Amino acid sequence: MRSMSDDHTHVQEFFAARAADWDTRFPDDGPAYAAAVAALGLREGDRVLDAGCGTGRALTPLRAAVGPSGQVLGVDLTPEMLEAAARAGRGRDGRLLLADVAALPLRTESLDAVFAAGLIAHLSHPAENLRELARVVRPGGLLALFHPIGRATLAAHQGRQITPDDLRAESNLGPLLAASGWRMTSYVDEDARFLALAVRED
Repeated sequence: MRSMSDDHTHVQEFFAARAADWDTRFPDDGPAYAAAVAALGLREGDRVLDAGCGTGRALTPLRAAVGPSGQVLGVDLTPEMLEAAARAGRGRDGRLLLADVAALPLRTESLDAVFAAGLIAHLSHPAENLRELARVVRPGGLLALFHPIGRATLAAHQGRQITPDDLRAESNLGPLLAASGWRMTSYVDEDARFLALAVRED
């Protein structure tokens, strides 16, 4: 059985090796990120976390959504990804933190929303990790689980088939979120995007 630290090391190694050219590999994702952020319905002054922010591609639209009075945090486990975000100037749009979504250095109920792009596939303990995201969000706050392409398109790109145990399947994700303090409010899985929205239960 792999330990949590083994899982973390694997994730860090995977992304560290890809950090330098990550943005150039996916140059057309900007509009999809902006649309997903818009779907969250953030307001001026909101406090939002980009969980597993990678090179910080969501930070600019998140900053635009919450305005200068809002708070934007980008958390990632991989130093090389955060370095790439800083080199791209995205530290101007949000504070970059090296941290694990399993143990966030944030106060309970201190945020209005969490945005997470491509995160769920890399969570070693999804229910616990989603509960930790729920901990830092106020009741009624929001969660967006996003990927710039849908499950079938992603699987095809990776040369694999979707399996029934895929965490992002609607029939699996809804109950997983419900067991973790969230209620799924919408679910879209189409070629051009995957976006599940949830609200933090009281």
